[in-house]
Amino acid sequence: MRRALVLAALLLTACHTAPEKPVLRVCADPNNMPFSNRKGEGYENALARLLARDMGAELRYVWWAQRRGNLRETLRAGRCDLVPGVASALESVATSTPYYRASYMVVTRTSDRLTIRSLDDPHLKRLQIGVQLVGDDGSNTPPAHALTRRGIISNVRGFMVQGDYRRAFPQEAILDALAAGQIDIAFVWEPVAAYYAIRHPGMIRLTPVSPAFDGPALPMIYDVSVAVRKDDLPLRQRIDTILQRRHGEIVRRLRSYGLRADEV
Repeated sequence: MRRALVLAALLLTACHTAPEKPVLRVCADPNNMPFSNRKGEGYENALARLLARDMGAELRYVWWAQRRGNLRETLRAGRCDLVPGVASALESVATSTPYYRASYMVVTRTSDRLTIRSLDDPHLKRLQIGVQLVGDDGSNTPPAHALTRRGIISNVRGFMVQGDYRRAFPQEAILDALAAGQIDIAFVWEPVAAYYAIRHPGMIRLTPVSPAFDGPALPMIYDVSVAVRKDDLPLRQRIDTILQRRHGEIVRRLRSYGLRADEV
């Protein structure tokens, strides 16, 4: 009798135990503002929270520096379920509907009143130029390649996209150099430049690089998506549904970081 009562009590407890909440694993950089950080201050942190909330899932981060090869080592290796902030045209993963579009920017000091927007502007041959670099094996940013194609090399200074990980804003060395007068102009990815601009009001001027496509292989503008593994199309569909439903909220969040959040 006693065993029966114990068994009944266990069964009753099991019936009333809430089902375990699913987990959404998101790979993100712990120190890469304005995109993400451990404090959850980036706009990709905000997007991850929104996706987890709408899926009824527990958000769990897999912290991984956004270095070259990180998708192979994280998402494609099964360490996480999704990675926000990837180029929509990336072929090694399945990508969601784009949730914003961004451009490389021509960045100048406001006080200099330079009006350069084109890669073909003749002034570029005499100005000290800063560009973001990825590496020394040819996989560099489009503005770096475009300037090289035009023979503009000797007056160009490179700043690694990965930056100095010991500082709070690793990618901003190029903008600090511009503000300090060490370079005259910089070509910078829009989210990084826009976030710097809202934190240093009136200091710099941002202009989208022209032409937007410097030949078929050198786009200066990209649609940005959430990446999932190619075999996880149901998750991509859920993400697409949320991105569509929460579009207005996402755009407002992006604009709070200085992005234009152009329609895609």
